[in-house]
Amino acid sequence: MIENPSLKKAISVSELNRQVKRLLELSYGQVWVSGEISGLSRPGSGHWYFTLKDEKAQLRCAMFKGFNQRLKFIPKEGDQVIVRGKLSLYEGRGDYQLIAEAMEPAGLGQLQAAFEALKLKLSQEGLFDPNSKKPISEMPSKVVVVTSATGAVIHDIISVCKRRFPLLEIQLLPVNVQGEGAAREIASAIELANRENLAELIIVGRGGGSLEDLWAFNEEVVARAIYTSQLPIVSAVGHETDYSIADLVADYRAPTPSAAAEKITPDQYDVMQLLDQQQRKLQFLIETKLRALQQRVDNYQRHIKHPGELLKDKQLRVLELAQRSRQNLINQLRYANQRLQTHSNSLQKHSPAPKLSNISQHIAHLFLRLRQSQQQLLDQKRHRFSIAAQTLNATSPLATLGRGYAIIGTKEKRVITASDELKPGSRIRAQLKRGSIECTVNKVLPEQRELALPLEK
Repeated sequence: MIENPSLKKAISVSELNRQVKRLLELSYGQVWVSGEISGLSRPGSGHWYFTLKDEKAQLRCAMFKGFNQRLKFIPKEGDQVIVRGKLSLYEGRGDYQLIAEAMEPAGLGQLQAAFEALKLKLSQEGLFDPNSKKPISEMPSKVVVVTSATGAVIHDIISVCKRRFPLLEIQLLPVNVQGEGAAREIASAIELANRENLAELIIVGRGGGSLEDLWAFNEEVVARAIYTSQLPIVSAVGHETDYSIADLVADYRAPTPSAAAEKITPDQYDVMQLLDQQQRKLQFLIETKLRALQQRVDNYQRHIKHPGELLKDKQLRVLELAQRSRQNLINQLRYANQRLQTHSNSLQKHSPAPKLSNISQHIAHLFLRLRQSQQQLLDQKRHRFSIAAQTLNATSPLATLGRGYAIIGTKEKRVITASDELKPGSRIRAQLKRGSIECTVNKVLPEQRELALPLEK
């Protein structure tokens, strides 16, 4: 049999796969690969097997139990993820694969950076300050829940509250808790609850999820709405290991929605037990007080007379006081009459009536003399006035004018006493006894010593 020389150079399939595996592991260290999860399998061994794919290619991956238990989220079919691992080869099938050691949702790096940046900014502004936290009422009568109407959060809260404290009134303000516009809806619901004063406190929350799912509670508009709320706010976002900006700003952070419901409600059985204790204590205090009052009443009864006896004593006292008052009044009247008689006698003794009579007579005599003196004086004045009137009439210019004379004067009322004061053509005024006349001088005659007689009428 002729031996084929090429067979001496051939290697086995397993050897080839081993060499390729060694080459891959030595040539590549750790790599980061992004893609979409497809064909995810979780067998009972605890290892995960899946395929990463994009539009043009795919890569088989394996993530062993020790690594996948460290993840903070549970990946699912169709998730976009970033995987860190080492390239290798499965020698049994010759499959090229990635041994994954870490995984995070795609875009988580940018979201985490944005989370940390906003967290730093709000912290510097004091939104996380413990001193600004408002106290949570231990037994509110009404609470507003801001969450999805279809999620498990509202059902968990209602269930816990009905079990612990059925009297609590719960009002749901339904909002979207993820997706575009969810943050604005959550903030608006918080503002509405404050504006309308709908309850004593607010629970804001949603179920668990990835960082992307919880992102609405990491936005600044929600953080500021929580900080400016006048009503206390309990945050119940995600699971116990999830932390959001809303958790840091809220007045109280509950690890789960059920824990939030337990925080705001007392256990009805504890309340009933406390009420029973208070009732027994109050009953004891009332009974003790009643016994003390009864003892005081008994003491008063031993020291207090019967009302009938008291009334009889009071009647006797009234009669005695009435008799004493009547006697005092009689004595006062008698004394007053005596004083009145004494003053009357004294008044009559010093009466001014006689003096007033004498004074009245003297005044009448004086008045008569006064009238006589006045009449004499008046007669004397009348006589003197008559003589003066006759003298005045004899010397009065009016009497002269009555005998036919006139007073000559200028228009300026200056009296003319000599003819040389005038000249022909002068205007003169002649005052008569009754009326006056104006004349023009035609001729001036020289002074005559003889007195001219008045013209005859």
